[in-house]
Parts: sequence; structure tokens; C-alpha cells
Amino acid sequence: MERKEISNAVIKRLPRYHRYLGELLENGVERISSNDLSEKMSVTASQIRQDLNNFGGFGQQGYGYNVEYLYNEIAKILGIDRRNNMIIIGGGNFGQALTNYSNFERRGFMIQAIFDISPDRIGKNVRNIPTLDMTELESFLSEHEIDIAVLTIPKHAAQEVTDRLVSCGIGAIWNFAHLDLKVPDEVVVENVHLSESLMQLSYRISEKREQG
Repeated sequence: MERKEISNAVIKRLPRYHRYLGELLENGVERISSNDLSEKMSVTASQIRQDLNNFGGFGQQGYGYNVEYLYNEIAKILGIDRRNNMIIIGGGNFGQALTNYSNFERRGFMIQAIFDISPDRIGKNVRNIPTLDMTELESFLSEHEIDIAVLTIPKHAAQEVTDRLVSCGIGAIWNFAHLDLKVPDEVVVENVHLSESLMQLSYRISEKREQG
């Protein structure tokens, strides 16, 4: 059976659903209607039902949604109900900040190693995670099952490193380098351009100033 194509807009909302449902669980809420969830998320109840119907619905008319069940089902859809091993390429300030973000582990994303070219960083641990020489990349990947590579390196080095990762079988890249990577169709890339996000925020601020 051919898998249904899910829009990017729906995919972007799924983590928000998961986060809000997690907060409801922490507050002891057992069930919630699409209308109540709509008020919390500023998304229409109709949109919530449409989004969830892409994956089977999960609700019962007159009852709403079982919070714990829906929370767990969305975790399965997002793939965070299982362990995903990661490496970080680039042990500078940003790479270290990501390594120190312990919330990754609570979501099942386990950082196994950092790779760098700086002698000042190689051999040091960040939160008990070793920083290895880039020359060890291929041998490390041959000995460890790694699902995701995170790039926090300058753009001039990003494509070359990406080619090395792809040749070693890495199928998913979280890219913070300011470069649109060229990869085979079977490799998934999530680009995060922080400066572009900041410029979008600046645009929205400018809009409000003009309206005011």
C-alpha cells in the first residue's frame, strides 16, 4: 500500500502536538477534546482533526482524545519512541552547546561522538562524549550504528564532509552549515539556517512597526 504524502505544514505541527500533550500528561489530564486542544495551541479544532486523520484519527466522537495514547502515537509517528544515535561534526561553541543540551536524550537522540580538526579540542570530552579527530570518521562509522550526523561546520567544508558521510551510509543529516547540500535522494537533510530565521523575525517586526 502506497504511503500517504504528508504536507510539511502538518509535519511541523506534530512536535507542537507532542509538546502540548506532554504538558497535559504532566498536569494529570487524561482526555481532551479537539476544541480544548485548539484553544491551547491556537490551531483550529478542524485543523487538528484533519492533521490527525492523516494518521488514523485517534479520537472518539463524544469522548475526544486519550492524552497518553495520543502522546505515545505521535511519538511513534515522529520516530522518537526509539533510539537514534547521532554524531556531531564540529566541536566549536555551537557544537558543544548542542552536545550539552540534555533534552535530546529524553527524546531518544543519543550523541555518540563529536568530530573536529582542532588539536585543542581533539581528545577532550563534552559531557562525557569524546571529541575525535576527523581522520577517524570513517573507521568510527564502520564500527558504530549511527542514524544522524549533525553539521556545525563552516560552509566551505560542509559538502566534502557530507560526501564522506554519505559514502559511509549515513542516511540523515541535520545541517547547520550555511550551504544547501547536494545528496542522493535517499538521504534526508534538514537544513537549519539560523540567520534566515532571524531575518524572518526581523521582517515580522518591521511589518508590525509599519502597521503601528
